[in-house]
Amino acid sequence: MPRLGAIDLGTNSTRLLVADVGGGVATPVVRREQITHLGERVDSERRLQPEAIARVQAVLARYRDELDALGAERTIAVGTSAVRDAVNGAEFLRDVEQRFGFATRVLSGDEEAQLTRRGVGADDDATLVLDVGGGSTELIAGSFQTSLDVGSVRLAERFPTSLDDAAAFVDSLLPELAVRACIGVGGTVAQLHLLVRELTLEAVERELEYLAALPLEERRRVPNLNPDRAPVIVTGALIVRQVLRRYGLERLAYSERDLLDGVALTA
Repeated sequence: MPRLGAIDLGTNSTRLLVADVGGGVATPVVRREQITHLGERVDSERRLQPEAIARVQAVLARYRDELDALGAERTIAVGTSAVRDAVNGAEFLRDVEQRFGFATRVLSGDEEAQLTRRGVGADDDATLVLDVGGGSTELIAGSFQTSLDVGSVRLAERFPTSLDDAAAFVDSLLPELAVRACIGVGGTVAQLHLLVRELTLEAVERELEYLAALPLEERRRVPNLNPDRAPVIVTGALIVRQVLRRYGLERLAYSERDLLDGVALTA
């Protein structure tokens, strides 16, 4: 059974999965996440910033060492929203290939949704898979899939002072769907799961109200909240809330399996 590495060069975080893959199953060996803010100002400037690239490269160097130590035979690194939106995204991926020896690929929104669906393993038309990223949000229900051009980082940069305007913007993007259940994946949902455990609409609304009322420095000190995620957890939680409200859902389940598992299965 080959041991493979999958890396998500995300808008807000750089994530690693090392997994043994065989028989259509990816068995995790290691999962890692580091907040790197690669998508900083990409929404307004359409360019990856040198400081953000340096942060990602420092994390990739550590991941490279761990992949070597664990005996990974092959690693693929995928770029998502920030990389596909940036004019220097392709150059960034070429540099990642040359420096670290990873195969690289930029994913379209549709490809990101497809791989997330495969990673989660949910094909039920009545179950919504929700992936709230830093730059985009994927909605998947059976054969339906879409990638919305909104995420926790993008929303925070566009609406720094008005959550009502941010909520209205999210609502304007959500399509008509008839679903009865929801599975959430990705960093925002994982963080909310740590904060409230039971991901009901009521709990998400309560936590959103609490976090939004705190100054950033106080929010960084909230127990179980990653301080590096504090600047965008409010807008991330807002997206989750608006999705649950829009589709009349009272709760969502959290799945650790996500895009990275889908990438590993196709690597």
